[in-house]
Amino acid sequence: MPYRTRCYLLFAVAAFLSSCGGSSQKTARVYEMGARVEAGHLIYTVFETEWLPQIGAGDTARVPKNRFFLVRLSAINSGSEELEVPNVTLVDDHGGAVEELPDGSDFPQWIGIVRRVKPAESLAGNVVFDAEPKHYKLRVRDENNEQSLLIDIPLNFNADAPPGPLPAGDSPGKK
Repeated sequence: MPYRTRCYLLFAVAAFLSSCGGSSQKTARVYEMGARVEAGHLIYTVFETEWLPQIGAGDTARVPKNRFFLVRLSAINSGSEELEVPNVTLVDDHGGAVEELPDGSDFPQWIGIVRRVKPAESLAGNVVFDAEPKHYKLRVRDENNEQSLLIDIPLNFNADAPPGPLPAGDSPGKK
């Protein structure tokens, strides 16, 4: 077989084999809410979520562009050094991302935007987003931002219900 033909054949085989490989993008593993999610030396657990139309009342009320979305989670440092817990991101079903709000100081149990955790200690509280009400996954990362994992967050509006039953005789729509 002539040299030129072997080169073409070798090139064709190499092109075929490279096209048969999977995508070069890594697909992040998806966990259920409530599961223990290990990313490097950080162990995350998402406990619950809450949608809020606003925080506060009257002139001091803080109103979002969409809705406030609170995600209560914990992060445990299983390593031997103090670690920074990276910010988390909401990812919708179309790949759109919503970043944490930089100021959640008005919200209950806000864990802050800069988070450090000592060895064998944990951090627990709420992270806050301004997001459209829809299905999301929460992207969490390891301490070096090298590993990315997703936690499925079901769309749930139970938090919009009143905290208790309405008083007798007061039903919605009646005056």
